[in-house]
Amino acid sequence: MSALSLYVDGIGLFGPGLPGWAQARTVLDGSSAFAIEAIKLPAAEALPPAERRRAGLAIKLSMAIGFEAVRAADADPALLPTVFSSTGGDCENCHNLLETLASNDRSVSPTRFHNSVHNAPAGYWSIATGCMAPSTSLCAYDATFAAGLLEASMQAVTSGKPCLLLAFDTAYPEPLNALRPIPHALGVALLLNPRETAAAQAKIALQLCRAAPTTMADTQLESLRHSVPAARSLPLLELLARRSSGRVVIEYIDALELAIEVAP
Repeated sequence: MSALSLYVDGIGLFGPGLPGWAQARTVLDGSSAFAIEAIKLPAAEALPPAERRRAGLAIKLSMAIGFEAVRAADADPALLPTVFSSTGGDCENCHNLLETLASNDRSVSPTRFHNSVHNAPAGYWSIATGCMAPSTSLCAYDATFAAGLLEASMQAVTSGKPCLLLAFDTAYPEPLNALRPIPHALGVALLLNPRETAAAQAKIALQLCRAAPTTMADTQLESLRHSVPAARSLPLLELLARRSSGRVVIEYIDALELAIEVAP
């Protein structure tokens, strides 16, 4: 695979102890200590009131990271193709649906049903932004972040236009958590542009490889990286936060990994 080269115009990040990119970057560049805290998200004000009431954590998280990234780049979200990448989507909603189906009253809430499809966050995003551009929703288990990054990068390079990646995960309640333990919700958005503009924060080049994945020096951040699929992005985000040149490797599939060269 030839390297894919493009620019990062905007970044969004919300997770436990990472309340937005502005504060998270001070943790990732070593200026501030990292401490696990409950995730704090802004209200999904862009959604109409009826949709806002129906929105679960996955939708609120994707809204938060997406708007943070496009605002940082001063981009118009109504014009951006999107790639939504999540290993399980709205895990709490999935739990509640299965709980209902296992009960004596198997009447499923219409809201829970339409929120159960994997592209529900993409639908809510289009409602909030008025975006009519193409949207892709995918999952790839622990390789979900790398798969989303590759898909968004390919779309940007082949179309010659920016593409917004929104990668996010939420946690399953028990008993599903015992089978698929994801301890925290976390999401990251990257606005990727095949052309250099005034908004560019860094240049990245992607290529498949067979090297060992990059880990985090901080033990708590490494635990987060290892336990939440979307947090596989942390080594890349650390370089972006430090505005440093370097190379990181992120888990992909079929014994392949994704190498990312970063140049500020």
